[in-house]
Amino acid sequence: MAAVLALVLESEHDSTQEARNRSVAVAQTFANSPGMVAALRSRNPSAILQPKAEAARIGSGVDFIVVLNTDGIRYTHPKPDRIGKKFVGNFEPALRGEVITERIVGTIGPLVQAVVPVHDTDGKVVGLVSAGITITKVSGVVNDQLPLILGAATLALALATFGAALTTRRLRRQTHGLGPAEMTRMYEHHDAVLHAVREGVVIVGGDGRLLLANDEARRLLGLPTDAEGRPVTALGLGPRAAELLASEQAVSDEVLPAGDRLLVVNIRPTDRNGGPPGMVATLRDSTELHSLSDRAEAGSRRLRLLYDASVAIGTTLDVSRTAQELTRVAVPRFADFVSVDLAVPVLRGEEPSGSVGTPMQRVAFSGIRDGAPFYPVGRPITVLPSTPQAWSLGTGRGMYDPDLTASTGWQVQDPERAAELLDYGIHSVVRVPLRARGVLLGIAKFWRSERPERFDEDDLSFAEELVTRAAVSIDNARRYTREHAMAVTLQHSLLPHGLPEQNAVEAAYRYLPAQAGVGGDWFDVIPLPGARVALVVGDVVGHGLHAAATMGRLRTAVHNFSTLDLPPDEVLGHLDELVGRIDQDQTAAGSGDDVTGATCLYAIYDPVSRLCTMARAGHPPPALVLPDGSVEFPDLPAGPPLGVGGLPFATAEMRLPEGSRLVLYTDGLVEDRERDFDDGLERLRSALKDVDRTPEETCEAVLEALLPAHPKDDIALLVARTHVLPADRMAEWDVPSDPAAVSEVRAAVTGKLANWGLDETAFVTELILSELVTNAIRHGTAPIKVRLLLDRTLICEVSDTSDTSPHLRYAATMDEGGRGLFLVAQFAERWGTRYTAEGKVIWSEQPL
Repeated sequence: MAAVLALVLESEHDSTQEARNRSVAVAQTFANSPGMVAALRSRNPSAILQPKAEAARIGSGVDFIVVLNTDGIRYTHPKPDRIGKKFVGNFEPALRGEVITERIVGTIGPLVQAVVPVHDTDGKVVGLVSAGITITKVSGVVNDQLPLILGAATLALALATFGAALTTRRLRRQTHGLGPAEMTRMYEHHDAVLHAVREGVVIVGGDGRLLLANDEARRLLGLPTDAEGRPVTALGLGPRAAELLASEQAVSDEVLPAGDRLLVVNIRPTDRNGGPPGMVATLRDSTELHSLSDRAEAGSRRLRLLYDASVAIGTTLDVSRTAQELTRVAVPRFADFVSVDLAVPVLRGEEPSGSVGTPMQRVAFSGIRDGAPFYPVGRPITVLPSTPQAWSLGTGRGMYDPDLTASTGWQVQDPERAAELLDYGIHSVVRVPLRARGVLLGIAKFWRSERPERFDEDDLSFAEELVTRAAVSIDNARRYTREHAMAVTLQHSLLPHGLPEQNAVEAAYRYLPAQAGVGGDWFDVIPLPGARVALVVGDVVGHGLHAAATMGRLRTAVHNFSTLDLPPDEVLGHLDELVGRIDQDQTAAGSGDDVTGATCLYAIYDPVSRLCTMARAGHPPPALVLPDGSVEFPDLPAGPPLGVGGLPFATAEMRLPEGSRLVLYTDGLVEDRERDFDDGLERLRSALKDVDRTPEETCEAVLEALLPAHPKDDIALLVARTHVLPADRMAEWDVPSDPAAVSEVRAAVTGKLANWGLDETAFVTELILSELVTNAIRHGTAPIKVRLLLDRTLICEVSDTSDTSPHLRYAATMDEGGRGLFLVAQFAERWGTRYTAEGKVIWSEQPL
């Protein structure tokens, strides 16, 4: 067996060494391969190195080859979704030029991975290469031979055991027991040992006469000096003792009263294995042992109760539930009734003042039966200064009252209630203040009625230990309640408080925070120029104040970028840079926070063209419900999560029928521990098939079908039903590149405004269009178009194919020009520029 063990250990060592050698060799070979330094310094290292790393991994037989930058960010990985994430392992020594190997247990089993540096021509470390291989790949030969080796070892052990058994049997048959020297020594020590033991020994013959009794037996039973040879029934023993010693039945640990003592008696027959007839009895004085045993048993019960309390109390971070857990643990094992009163500020997560006059409230109560005349849960309590309860709260020390009938101080609090408690049979109480970290939280009271035992000093000590453990859990729940309330308040202040007015979509939303902690999910509906609207849903990784604050920063950034009227992919690109700067700021400040990660889906819907343009950064795809009830998940390029950096975002365009519903959500809606992502999408598809629901009804139906019983993550849901701007509320004209055409455009616009019943806006509209069209003719390039949209505002748009952006000037008194855009800004409610694939659009909005 030792040889087998040595072989196994040697095999394990050799396998590990072989895995280490192979991983180092592969990593160094790949690190020194031609073009490695140039690839690391390229704009997109992953695009160059990923296929090479996969080819090298397959050719070398290792499990992975990962290229890292000096910050530990992966450029390659067998699983592409892990590219751009932090490398798991020790790589800092490799930055100093060392080769690092370590044995770890990964998702694919025990493995050895090596990290080697990549040096440029100057010897500077410009990157890292890690290669790893599982132990099982290099330990197959010995494992195949291991059953044969173990079988041989088992056979050898069986043969040795059989030989030893034969030898032992032969020795026993030849010796026939002890030798002469051993027998002599045994009889010499027989009397000395028999009379020296602290246990009584009595031997009774087959005829019921006492054959032998040592000194301890004579003392315990009070035997006379001439007891040997006499019948045991004639020795003056008690009836039970004489019956036991005269019987021929075996007895185990029988408790026998003997005067003021308690003896433990064991009796066995002596005729076993051919011995003489009779019985041998042993007697042990257990009087003090029984007393100690009773106390030890009581202490053991209390220790078990304290252990159960440590497991059962504090299972949640809810103050009231934690207090209720304390009462349930103590009833009925320690008390018949238990009540917990807490200071009112504690229930709000605040820190109480600690004064006796702090208002209290009963938050938990348990008893062996219902109907006891105690204050109900939720009852406000004002502690009178003259009561024992006030003394405990003021001093922070517990106290017990063993006889409530003889005590009057506690009855001052509520004489009528005290009389009812006494009539009910309550006879004893222990009061222990709840204190944690120097803060007085409340008081716990333990009452007894059915139990006759009254509380004593030991009970008070135990109650203080029990309450101290519970107080820490209650204070933790109080601090969590305070911090959670602060985080929720911050999060709600950063989320939208309503949806803006716009006609492009009919929208409804739901936001449900996780049960534990706040997250960084958000949504937005942002009106854009040209009657368009932007729909946004995002999710910051993690929970807590950091995630909520990051969400607020990203939401503000989205609003700012939307003001610039950028396309979705450019908005996500700017957000990606912002998240990267946030990470750099945290690293420079040494805050210790995790690297920020976020996902986002940004969509722009135009009710004029029915065109929806979308882009996403690692976010779940939207659901599109068509008017016929079919549900699709558009094939929208995923894009990397925000903060990865260096990778572009792609957009997708689709023309939506009027009445389509666009459903945007975060992953907390479709994914949790009990269902995977694909199953969540199918359940979402089933919940969206009804075409007659409004967006509000759709939100309710989706949450009813998919909301988990205990959400572990925030859920943001945004449902938008698309509208189309009617054709009779739009007008468009082509404008020749001739200043004389301005008057014709003004006349056409005036006629259209008259048809719409907007004659009072004609003068201002003519002025605005004259300036915008004139600027387009002078500074832009053909073709030039004018478009009017009648929505909540009157929208005037002038487009051309030039990418030159106009800017507002403040002309001096003697300047002949430069006042056009200034007049537009004065008469229009808003104005601005947006760029298109064909050029740009100058727009203005006038209130109606």
